[in-house]
Amino acid sequence: MAYPLHVRVCENCLLVQLPEVLPAEEIFTDSYPYFSSFSSSWVEHARRYVDTMVERLSLAPDSFVVEVASNDGYLLQHVRDREIRCLGIEPTKNTAAAAREKGIDTTVCFLGAQSGREIAERHGRADLVIANNVYAHVPDLADFTQGLAALLADTGTVTIEVPHLMRLIELRQYDTIYHEHFQYYTLQTASRALALGGLVVVDVEELPTHGGSLRIHAQHENHAHGPTAAVTDLLAREEAAGLHDLEGLSGFEAAVHAVKRDLLRFLLDAQQAGKTVVGYGAPGKGNTLLNHCGIRRDLLPFTVDINPHKHGKFLPGSRIPVLAPSAIDEARPDYVLVLPWNLREEITRQLTPSLSTWGARLVFAVPQLEVVDLEGSPE
Repeated sequence: MAYPLHVRVCENCLLVQLPEVLPAEEIFTDSYPYFSSFSSSWVEHARRYVDTMVERLSLAPDSFVVEVASNDGYLLQHVRDREIRCLGIEPTKNTAAAAREKGIDTTVCFLGAQSGREIAERHGRADLVIANNVYAHVPDLADFTQGLAALLADTGTVTIEVPHLMRLIELRQYDTIYHEHFQYYTLQTASRALALGGLVVVDVEELPTHGGSLRIHAQHENHAHGPTAAVTDLLAREEAAGLHDLEGLSGFEAAVHAVKRDLLRFLLDAQQAGKTVVGYGAPGKGNTLLNHCGIRRDLLPFTVDINPHKHGKFLPGSRIPVLAPSAIDEARPDYVLVLPWNLREEITRQLTPSLSTWGARLVFAVPQLEVVDLEGSPE
Protein backbone atom coordinates (compact mmCIF):
# COMPACT_ATOMS: atom_id res chain seq x y z
CA MET A 1 0.00 0.00 0.00
CA ALA A 2 1.40 3.42 -1.00
CA TYR A 3 0.26 6.78 0.29
CA PRO A 4 0.71 10.22 -1.29
CA LEU A 5 3.13 12.60 0.42
CA HIS A 6 2.30 16.26 -0.10
CA VAL A 7 3.44 19.11 2.11
CA ARG A 8 1.15 22.14 2.40
CA VAL A 9 1.30 25.59 3.99
CA CYS A 10 -1.69 27.32 5.56
CA GLU A 11 -2.34 30.73 4.00
CA ASN A 12 -3.64 32.07 7.32
CA CYS A 13 -1.26 30.82 10.03
CA LEU A 14 1.68 29.75 7.79
CA LEU A 15 1.98 26.36 9.48
CA VAL A 16 3.67 23.90 7.11
CA GLN A 17 1.88 20.59 7.41
CA LEU A 18 0.72 17.36 5.80
CA PRO A 19 -2.89 16.40 5.20
CA GLU A 20 -3.84 13.56 7.53
CA VAL A 21 -3.35 10.65 5.13
CA LEU A 22 -2.96 8.13 7.95
CA PRO A 23 -4.46 8.37 11.45
CA ALA A 24 -1.88 8.50 14.24
CA GLU A 25 -3.26 5.23 15.62
CA GLU A 26 -2.12 3.45 12.42
CA ILE A 27 1.39 4.92 12.57
CA PHE A 28 2.11 4.57 16.28
CA THR A 29 1.00 0.97 16.70
CA ASP A 30 1.60 -1.42 19.58
CA SER A 31 4.64 -2.78 17.70
CA TYR A 32 6.26 0.60 17.00
CA PRO A 33 9.82 -0.12 15.78
CA TYR A 34 11.61 2.99 17.09
CA PHE A 35 13.39 2.62 20.43
CA SER A 36 15.24 5.80 21.44
CA SER A 37 17.77 3.97 23.60
CA PHE A 38 19.42 2.37 20.56
CA SER A 39 21.06 5.75 19.87
CA SER A 40 23.78 6.39 22.45
CA SER A 41 24.12 10.02 21.36
CA TRP A 42 20.39 10.56 21.85
CA VAL A 43 20.49 9.07 25.34
CA GLU A 44 23.41 11.38 26.15
CA HIS A 45 21.48 14.35 24.75
CA ALA A 46 18.62 13.44 27.09
CA ARG A 47 20.96 13.21 30.08
CA ARG A 48 22.36 16.69 29.41
CA TYR A 49 18.84 18.03 29.03
CA VAL A 50 17.80 16.61 32.40
CA ASP A 51 20.90 18.06 34.09
CA THR A 52 20.12 21.47 32.61
CA MET A 53 16.44 21.49 33.57
CA VAL A 54 17.07 20.23 37.12
CA GLU A 55 19.37 23.18 37.68
CA ARG A 56 17.25 25.72 35.79
CA LEU A 57 13.99 24.84 37.56
CA SER A 58 15.53 23.76 40.88
CA LEU A 59 13.87 20.37 40.60
CA ALA A 60 14.06 18.20 43.73
CA PRO A 61 12.71 14.85 44.94
CA ASP A 62 9.38 16.50 45.78
CA SER A 63 9.05 17.84 42.20
CA PHE A 64 7.07 16.07 39.49
CA VAL A 65 8.18 15.57 35.88
CA VAL A 66 6.02 14.21 33.04
CA GLU A 67 7.27 13.27 29.60
CA VAL A 68 4.85 12.90 26.70
CA ALA A 69 5.91 10.34 24.07
CA SER A 70 8.36 8.91 26.59
CA ASN A 71 9.22 5.93 24.37
CA ASP A 72 11.39 3.36 26.19
CA GLY A 73 12.36 5.61 29.10
CA TYR A 74 15.55 6.88 27.44
CA LEU A 75 15.07 10.32 29.11
CA LEU A 76 13.09 9.65 32.26
CA GLN A 77 15.70 7.16 33.45
CA HIS A 78 17.90 10.20 34.16
CA VAL A 79 15.08 11.82 36.14
CA ARG A 80 14.55 8.56 38.04
CA ASP A 81 18.26 8.37 38.84
CA ARG A 82 17.95 11.75 40.57
CA GLU A 83 15.09 10.35 42.67
CA ILE A 84 12.64 12.87 41.22
CA ARG A 85 9.08 11.60 40.80
CA CYS A 86 8.26 11.13 37.13
CA LEU A 87 5.67 9.69 34.77
CA GLY A 88 5.84 8.71 31.12
CA ILE A 89 2.93 8.99 28.70
CA GLU A 90 3.44 6.75 25.67
CA PRO A 91 0.91 5.50 23.10
CA THR A 92 2.84 2.39 21.99
CA LYS A 93 2.65 -0.63 24.29
CA ASN A 94 5.96 -2.24 23.37
CA THR A 95 8.10 0.83 24.11
CA ALA A 96 6.08 1.55 27.25
CA ALA A 97 6.79 -2.00 28.42
CA ALA A 98 10.51 -1.40 27.92
CA ALA A 99 10.26 1.75 30.06
CA ARG A 100 8.44 -0.12 32.82
CA GLU A 101 11.21 -2.70 32.87
CA LYS A 102 13.52 0.19 33.81
CA GLY A 103 11.24 1.05 36.72
CA ILE A 104 9.61 4.07 35.06
CA ASP A 105 5.89 4.50 35.68
CA THR A 106 4.29 4.81 32.23
CA THR A 107 0.70 5.42 31.14
CA VAL A 108 -0.24 4.05 27.72
CA CYS A 109 -2.43 6.52 25.85
CA PHE A 110 -2.48 9.29 23.26
CA LEU A 111 -2.40 12.65 25.00
CA GLY A 112 -5.36 14.97 24.52
CA ALA A 113 -7.31 17.45 26.57
CA GLN A 114 -9.41 14.78 28.30
CA SER A 115 -6.59 12.31 28.96
CA GLY A 116 -4.41 15.17 30.20
CA ARG A 117 -7.03 16.17 32.76
CA GLU A 118 -7.54 12.56 33.86
CA ILE A 119 -3.80 11.97 34.32
CA ALA A 120 -3.43 15.23 36.26
CA GLU A 121 -6.29 14.19 38.56
CA ARG A 122 -4.61 10.84 39.29
CA HIS A 123 -0.98 11.96 39.58
CA GLY A 124 -1.06 15.70 40.14
CA ARG A 125 0.10 18.49 37.84
CA ALA A 126 3.74 18.64 36.80
CA ASP A 127 6.48 21.17 37.44
CA LEU A 128 8.02 20.17 34.12
CA VAL A 129 6.22 18.70 31.11
CA ILE A 130 8.53 17.40 28.39
CA ALA A 131 7.36 17.00 24.80
CA ASN A 132 10.54 16.29 22.88
CA ASN A 133 10.15 15.32 19.22
CA VAL A 134 6.43 14.71 19.47
CA TYR A 135 4.87 18.10 18.69
CA ALA A 136 5.31 17.42 14.97
CA HIS A 137 3.65 14.00 15.32
CA VAL A 138 0.11 14.99 16.35
CA PRO A 139 -2.70 15.56 13.84
CA ASP A 140 -4.95 17.45 16.29
CA LEU A 141 -2.74 20.27 17.56
CA ALA A 142 -5.42 21.98 19.61
CA ASP A 143 -6.40 18.85 21.53
CA PHE A 144 -2.78 17.82 22.15
CA THR A 145 -1.74 21.31 23.27
CA GLN A 146 -4.68 21.51 25.64
CA GLY A 147 -3.50 18.17 27.03
CA LEU A 148 -0.06 19.65 27.70
CA ALA A 149 -1.67 22.59 29.47
CA ALA A 150 -3.85 20.29 31.59
CA LEU A 151 -0.76 18.41 32.80
CA LEU A 152 1.14 21.56 33.75
CA ALA A 153 1.16 23.16 37.20
CA ASP A 154 0.28 26.86 37.36
CA THR A 155 3.92 27.91 37.62
CA GLY A 156 5.34 24.98 35.67
CA THR A 157 7.25 24.88 32.37
CA VAL A 158 6.67 22.94 29.17
CA THR A 159 9.65 22.26 26.93
CA ILE A 160 9.25 21.14 23.35
CA GLU A 161 12.02 20.02 21.02
CA VAL A 162 11.10 20.09 17.36
CA PRO A 163 13.03 20.36 14.07
CA HIS A 164 13.28 23.95 12.85
CA LEU A 165 11.78 24.67 9.44
CA MET A 166 14.40 27.33 8.82
CA ARG A 167 17.17 24.73 9.03
CA LEU A 168 15.17 22.20 7.01
CA ILE A 169 15.01 24.69 4.14
CA GLU A 170 18.56 25.99 4.48
CA LEU A 171 20.08 22.49 4.56
CA ARG A 172 17.73 20.87 2.03
CA GLN A 173 16.51 18.32 4.59
CA TYR A 174 13.44 17.34 2.62
CA ASP A 175 13.80 13.69 3.66
CA THR A 176 12.56 14.66 7.14
CA ILE A 177 9.14 15.14 5.52
CA TYR A 178 7.20 11.89 5.95
CA HIS A 179 3.82 10.73 7.21
CA GLU A 180 4.89 10.44 10.83
CA HIS A 181 5.56 14.20 10.85
CA PHE A 182 2.32 16.12 10.45
CA GLN A 183 3.81 19.62 11.05
CA TYR A 184 7.05 21.57 10.34
CA TYR A 185 7.55 24.56 12.61
CA THR A 186 9.09 27.95 12.75
CA LEU A 187 9.17 29.61 16.17
CA GLN A 188 6.33 31.82 14.99
CA THR A 189 4.03 28.94 14.03
CA ALA A 190 4.95 26.97 17.16
CA SER A 191 4.01 30.01 19.26
CA ARG A 192 0.64 30.19 17.52
CA ALA A 193 0.07 26.48 18.09
CA LEU A 194 0.92 26.69 21.80
CA ALA A 195 -1.53 29.56 22.19
CA LEU A 196 -4.29 27.04 21.41
CA GLY A 197 -3.76 25.73 24.95
CA GLY A 198 -3.18 29.10 26.62
CA LEU A 199 0.59 28.59 26.63
CA VAL A 200 3.11 31.36 25.89
CA VAL A 201 6.69 30.99 24.66
CA VAL A 202 9.12 32.45 27.19
CA ASP A 203 12.47 31.21 25.87
CA VAL A 204 14.03 29.29 23.01
CA GLU A 205 17.30 27.44 22.41
CA GLU A 206 18.73 26.39 19.05
CA LEU A 207 20.05 22.82 19.05
CA PRO A 208 22.11 20.82 16.52
CA THR A 209 19.93 17.70 16.88
CA HIS A 210 18.02 16.36 13.86
CA GLY A 211 19.86 18.77 11.58
CA GLY A 212 18.79 21.81 13.58
CA SER A 213 16.04 21.89 16.21
CA LEU A 214 14.40 24.29 18.61
CA ARG A 215 13.93 23.75 22.33
CA ILE A 216 10.96 25.93 23.16
CA HIS A 217 10.11 26.83 26.76
CA ALA A 218 6.49 27.77 27.43
CA GLN A 219 4.34 28.57 30.45
CA HIS A 220 0.71 29.23 31.24
CA GLU A 221 -0.32 32.62 29.91
CA ASN A 222 -1.29 33.93 33.35
CA HIS A 223 2.05 32.96 34.90
CA ALA A 224 4.49 33.52 32.03
CA HIS A 225 7.61 35.66 32.19
CA GLY A 226 9.61 37.00 29.28
CA PRO A 227 10.01 36.53 26.41
CA THR A 228 13.79 36.43 26.48
CA ALA A 229 16.04 38.17 23.98
CA ALA A 230 16.59 34.78 22.30
CA VAL A 231 12.91 34.64 21.33
CA THR A 232 12.92 38.15 19.88
CA ASP A 233 16.17 37.53 18.02
CA LEU A 234 15.06 34.26 16.43
CA LEU A 235 11.73 35.68 15.32
CA ALA A 236 13.60 38.52 13.64
CA ARG A 237 15.93 36.09 11.85
CA GLU A 238 12.99 33.99 10.68
CA GLU A 239 11.34 37.09 9.29
CA ALA A 240 14.57 38.13 7.56
CA ALA A 241 14.72 34.66 5.98
CA GLY A 242 11.25 35.24 4.55
CA LEU A 243 9.56 32.58 6.65
CA HIS A 244 6.85 34.86 7.98
CA ASP A 245 5.16 35.17 4.60
CA LEU A 246 4.19 32.81 1.79
CA GLU A 247 6.81 34.05 -0.67
CA GLY A 248 9.67 33.08 1.60
CA LEU A 249 8.52 29.45 1.53
CA SER A 250 8.83 29.15 -2.27
CA GLY A 251 11.86 27.88 -4.20
CA PHE A 252 12.48 24.75 -2.12
CA GLU A 253 11.49 22.41 -4.95
CA ALA A 254 14.62 23.13 -7.01
CA ALA A 255 16.89 22.31 -4.06
CA VAL A 256 15.07 19.00 -3.55
CA HIS A 257 15.59 17.99 -7.18
CA ALA A 258 19.30 18.81 -6.89
CA VAL A 259 19.70 16.31 -4.02
CA LYS A 260 17.94 13.66 -6.11
CA ARG A 261 20.08 14.25 -9.20
CA ASP A 262 23.36 14.17 -7.30
CA LEU A 263 22.56 10.96 -5.43
CA LEU A 264 21.33 9.11 -8.51
CA ARG A 265 24.35 10.23 -10.50
CA PHE A 266 26.67 8.91 -7.78
CA LEU A 267 24.91 5.53 -7.53
CA LEU A 268 24.80 5.03 -11.31
CA ASP A 269 28.45 6.02 -11.72
CA ALA A 270 29.47 3.67 -8.89
CA GLN A 271 27.55 0.80 -10.49
CA GLN A 272 29.10 1.45 -13.89
CA ALA A 273 32.56 1.48 -12.28
CA GLY A 274 31.88 -1.90 -10.67
CA LYS A 275 31.69 -0.48 -7.14
CA THR A 276 29.24 -1.72 -4.50
CA VAL A 277 27.06 0.52 -2.33
CA VAL A 278 24.95 -0.57 0.65
CA GLY A 279 22.94 1.42 3.15
CA TYR A 280 23.23 2.12 6.85
CA GLY A 281 20.08 2.76 8.89
CA ALA A 282 16.36 2.30 8.30
CA PRO A 283 14.89 5.63 9.47
CA GLY A 284 11.68 7.23 8.22
CA LYS A 285 13.69 9.91 6.46
CA GLY A 286 15.47 7.22 4.44
CA ASN A 287 12.17 6.07 2.95
CA THR A 288 11.36 9.56 1.72
CA LEU A 289 14.78 9.91 0.11
CA LEU A 290 14.89 6.47 -1.53
CA ASN A 291 11.34 6.55 -2.83
CA HIS A 292 11.60 10.08 -4.16
CA CYS A 293 14.80 9.13 -6.00
CA GLY A 294 13.33 5.84 -7.26
CA ILE A 295 16.17 3.84 -5.69
CA ARG A 296 15.60 0.10 -5.51
CA ARG A 297 17.65 -3.04 -4.82
CA ASP A 298 19.52 -2.82 -8.13
CA LEU A 299 21.32 0.29 -6.83
CA LEU A 300 21.18 -0.42 -3.07
CA PRO A 301 20.95 -4.18 -2.41
CA PHE A 302 20.39 -3.83 1.34
CA THR A 303 20.63 -1.57 4.35
CA VAL A 304 21.45 -2.43 7.96
CA ASP A 305 20.19 -1.15 11.28
CA ILE A 306 21.35 -1.52 14.87
CA ASN A 307 17.73 -2.01 16.01
CA PRO A 308 16.98 -5.76 15.94
CA HIS A 309 13.23 -5.04 15.71
CA LYS A 310 13.83 -3.97 12.08
CA HIS A 311 15.89 -6.96 10.98
CA GLY A 312 14.30 -9.23 8.38
CA LYS A 313 11.91 -6.51 7.25
CA PHE A 314 11.83 -4.38 4.09
CA LEU A 315 11.84 -0.62 3.60
CA PRO A 316 8.39 0.59 2.46
CA GLY A 317 8.13 1.25 -1.24
CA SER A 318 11.72 0.48 -2.20
CA ARG A 319 11.49 -3.06 -0.76
CA ILE A 320 15.16 -2.89 0.22
CA PRO A 321 15.86 -5.51 2.93
CA VAL A 322 16.99 -4.46 6.41
CA LEU A 323 19.75 -6.66 7.81
CA ALA A 324 21.91 -6.79 10.93
CA PRO A 325 25.04 -4.57 10.92
CA SER A 326 27.25 -7.64 10.48
CA ALA A 327 26.05 -7.82 6.86
CA ILE A 328 28.35 -4.91 6.01
CA ASP A 329 31.41 -6.81 7.22
CA GLU A 330 30.35 -9.82 5.18
CA ALA A 331 29.71 -7.82 1.98
CA ARG A 332 32.75 -5.47 2.33
CA PRO A 333 31.20 -2.78 0.10
CA ASP A 334 33.09 0.13 -1.43
CA TYR A 335 30.60 2.69 -0.11
CA VAL A 336 28.04 2.89 2.71
CA LEU A 337 25.17 5.34 2.18
CA VAL A 338 24.18 6.72 5.61
CA LEU A 339 20.43 7.36 5.71
CA PRO A 340 20.14 8.80 9.28
CA TRP A 341 22.53 11.68 8.56
CA ASN A 342 21.40 13.38 11.79
CA LEU A 343 23.48 10.75 13.65
CA ARG A 344 26.54 11.33 11.49
CA GLU A 345 29.14 11.57 14.26
CA GLU A 346 27.82 8.57 16.18
CA ILE A 347 27.58 6.37 13.09
CA THR A 348 31.01 7.42 11.82
CA ARG A 349 32.54 6.39 15.17
CA GLN A 350 30.72 3.05 15.04
CA LEU A 351 31.71 2.18 11.48
CA THR A 352 35.26 3.50 11.23
CA PRO A 353 37.06 0.53 12.90
CA SER A 354 35.60 -2.02 10.49
CA LEU A 355 35.22 -0.02 7.25
CA SER A 356 38.74 1.36 7.42
CA THR A 357 40.16 -2.19 7.26
CA TRP A 358 39.18 -2.48 3.60
CA GLY A 359 39.01 1.23 2.69
CA ALA A 360 35.25 1.69 2.41
CA ARG A 361 33.88 5.22 2.38
CA LEU A 362 30.76 6.80 3.83
CA VAL A 363 28.29 8.66 1.64
CA PHE A 364 25.87 11.38 2.77
CA ALA A 365 23.19 12.72 0.41
CA VAL A 366 21.89 15.60 2.56
CA PRO A 367 22.43 18.56 2.52
CA GLN A 368 24.64 17.80 -0.49
CA LEU A 369 26.37 14.70 -1.76
CA GLU A 370 29.51 14.01 0.26
CA VAL A 371 31.82 11.02 0.00
CA VAL A 372 33.98 10.68 3.10
CA ASP A 373 37.30 8.86 3.38
CA LEU A 374 37.37 7.60 6.96
CA GLU A 375 41.08 8.26 7.22
CA GLY A 376 40.95 11.76 5.78
CA SER A 377 38.80 14.53 4.38
CA PRO A 378 35.92 14.31 1.84
CA GLU A 379 36.73 13.56 -1.79
